[in-house]
Amino acid sequence: MSQPRIIVAGRIPDAGLDVLRPYGNVWGWKHDEPIEINELYERIATADAVLTLLTTKVDRAFLEAAGPQLKVVSNVAVGYNNIDVAECRARGVIATNTPGVLTDATADIAMALILMVTRRLGEGERIVRSNQPWQWGMFMLLGTSLQGRRLGIIGMGAIGQALARRAKAFGMTVAYSNRTAVSADIEAELGADRLSLDELLATSDIVTINCPYSAETHHLIGPDQFELMRSSAYLINTARGPIVDEAALVRALCAGAIAGAGLDVYEHEPMLEAGLNELDNAVLIPHLGSATVETRAAMATLAARNTVAVLGGQPALTPIT
Repeated sequence: MSQPRIIVAGRIPDAGLDVLRPYGNVWGWKHDEPIEINELYERIATADAVLTLLTTKVDRAFLEAAGPQLKVVSNVAVGYNNIDVAECRARGVIATNTPGVLTDATADIAMALILMVTRRLGEGERIVRSNQPWQWGMFMLLGTSLQGRRLGIIGMGAIGQALARRAKAFGMTVAYSNRTAVSADIEAELGADRLSLDELLATSDIVTINCPYSAETHHLIGPDQFELMRSSAYLINTARGPIVDEAALVRALCAGAIAGAGLDVYEHEPMLEAGLNELDNAVLIPHLGSATVETRAAMATLAARNTVAVLGGQPALTPIT
């Protein structure tokens, strides 16, 4: 019997490839730039399994190009808005993701963005790198302290909880908005109050987005929500770009409706809304939430283990349900 054909649609760490190679005939894209769609479709034809990155669109055209023998699509990401899960399910294709392994890395990035935007670190670095003259002054780039401030977390899953623990260590209080309440033990540990979204927006000094992206959360934060927020408040997004109406965010930042924003993700990534990159009160980084050597290796390994499990007739470790 021939070995299963396994296609890796984007460059991944060797740790993931090492898991796959004993179990099939593996072909992997070796470049950082995305594979051209025509070549992708040629490669996945007759594949039994495909590992995808968040930049790989898995839709009807993808699945038809792969063929009816395809058993599993393993996404090397926790988010899966790039995958038409219903279409996969209808064709009997198991779709998986990589939750858990990037929790701490993403929470670290969210905390870093909070510090950068409240302490105006991006502005400071730009001054130093510009080679323009500067001198310490009592009122130079005054920021905002975190102690005693309220962090409002939208989406109290694993990443939201990890961020809450970090915020608590910085002396912040925590509130959260979630479809369901977390356990009483976790609320007690974090000192976290569950609020409606509107109340959280109106009472938080820093609002972080940590919820999944879906049709329900598309533009969850838009003009009406910015009107509710304090003019001294900051918005942080490390989840998915389209959760925020980016045009409305630019208007809010320009008008002083909120004090600043820290973004790791963008609505039309990698494109930015016009004017966003010109705003000093916006900290912008290029989707680095899981970008540590250890985390990316763990993501690739988990995706590979999902692939191997399904090809071996076993349940996926982390199926998308």
